[in-house]
Amino acid sequence: MSILNETYTLANGIEIPKLGLGTWFIDDALAAQAVRDAIEIGYRNIDTAQAYGNEHGVGEGVRTSGVARGDLFVSTKLAAEIKDYDAAVAAIDGSLATLGLDYIDLMLIHSPQPWDDFRGGDYADGNRAAWRALEEAYRAGKLRSIGVSNFREADLANIAEGAGVVPHVNQVLAHVGNTPSELIAHCAEQGILVEAYSPIAHGAMLKNPEVAALADTYGVSVPQLCIRYTLQLGTVSLPKTANPDHMRSNAQVDFEISAADMATLEGMKAADYGDYSAFPVFAGK
Repeated sequence: MSILNETYTLANGIEIPKLGLGTWFIDDALAAQAVRDAIEIGYRNIDTAQAYGNEHGVGEGVRTSGVARGDLFVSTKLAAEIKDYDAAVAAIDGSLATLGLDYIDLMLIHSPQPWDDFRGGDYADGNRAAWRALEEAYRAGKLRSIGVSNFREADLANIAEGAGVVPHVNQVLAHVGNTPSELIAHCAEQGILVEAYSPIAHGAMLKNPEVAALADTYGVSVPQLCIRYTLQLGTVSLPKTANPDHMRSNAQVDFEISAADMATLEGMKAADYGDYSAFPVFAGK
């Protein structure tokens, strides 16, 4: 059975494919074709965000893919800067309009802080206000599931105060060399599914000789080992690519990493992202 046919079940009973297509850094003009290519290959989970600037292209790709909308799982994210109810309500409707879809399968708060103050000030009230807007859109059927991204334990506890719906998903940076094991375990206890973005560390793992050597022992590529690793952590894996050959290769992960090797990979510390260290999520905050 291909990983593209495997799913997890969210706390509300909605199924989400275990492997998805990340679209960060895919230009809006190229996103529709990338999404169509992925869907033709067999992907059914497509992830975007307001901040990516490509919701229009992603939506076009979904609508013109030739696959029934109900067979696809489309996620987007509320811009990190939106920390009030009214702006969140408008932004949710804005994403629906930009995507050109009647509903979104999953919508997340992109970050507990605006990007220019990532891991900085206290936005607890703003996050609760944005969450209230997501809950209302969820109950109205505009969103099939709701969640958060880049949230730590304290951020999740804040959302839980007065919330009617526990986040279904927490999408976080997780890869070989940067495994938030305690956060993943905490989310599991709360019934929150973790999604792993940048499972290849935005390409940094391609330069890691230790990971390359282990990949060789399994007869797989470094990206395949890294993707399989995040899947065996029990997370949704969201590698980003617009290259159909890479999409196919990323889905060829029908092998099992041994418990000993999983422990080795989980214990690795490797978070040198080179030029991408300028981005808040890779800045080590």
